[in-house]
Parts: sequence; structure tokens; C-alpha cells
Amino acid sequence: MRWVVQQLREAMPYGQQPRYLFLDNDGIYGSGVREFLDSCGIEEVRIAYRSPWQNPFVERFGGTLRRELLDHVIVLGEGHLERLLREFIEEYYHPCRPHQGLDGDTPIPQTKAQVPITGPTTLISTPILGGLHHLYQRVAA
Repeated sequence: MRWVVQQLREAMPYGQQPRYLFLDNDGIYGSGVREFLDSCGIEEVRIAYRSPWQNPFVERFGGTLRRELLDHVIVLGEGHLERLLREFIEEYYHPCRPHQGLDGDTPIPQTKAQVPITGPTTLISTPILGGLHHLYQRVAA
């Protein structure tokens, strides 16, 4: 249980914490985890046994992560996996990938140019995750 509490501490740096934390009924979430969440003011929400559909956000993210990253790479170790996940989330999933629930916008909105680009433009492609995905931007030619 100490390991789980430490992971939760590291996942919430600088006082950035959620209001709720959805947990399944795994035995690793014992009383120490509950006490930690209470001390942080985070409400624990338990899903029913054998009911993954009660946590659709995590299920959807897990599927997206598998389809858009893990099905296309060979993970060489824990450090490599951590780098891949960090790059996938910070450089692709939040800033670049459109989400249906946000009407095609990204969780971190792209900065829009104040003045619309008129005339000829060039499309610039920036590779992400070694070229597995790309960020495309229009710029004036």
C-alpha cells in the first residue's frame, strides 16, 4: 500500500489534485490509500465489481493508448515505456489529438493566430513519437 500512496503523491505534484479518484476494488487500495485520499480532500469513488464500463474514461484512454502507441512499438524496458508514455500524453494526446467529447478540440487548445492567414500557405509537419504521429501547422509562405 505504501507504493500506491507514493505513486499517488508523484501523480499530483505542486498541489494539483483531482476532486474525485475512481478506483476499482483491487486489494492494493487498502486503508492506507483511503487515509491518504481523505487527507488530500479527494473523494474516493469505487466502481462495482467486474464493471469496467463504470469507468469509461480510463477504459477509453487505455484503448486509445494501445491502438495509437503500444500496438506500433516494441517497448525495451520500464524507462523506455515511461518516456513513450510521457511523450504520448504531453506532446500528442493533450496538445494535438482531437477528442470527440470536446467537439473535435484538444484538451490543451491550440493557440489560434489573431489575424487569419491570407494568401499562399505552407503546411509544416512536426514528427511526434519518432514519426508515429505528426503535428501539422499552416504558416504563411
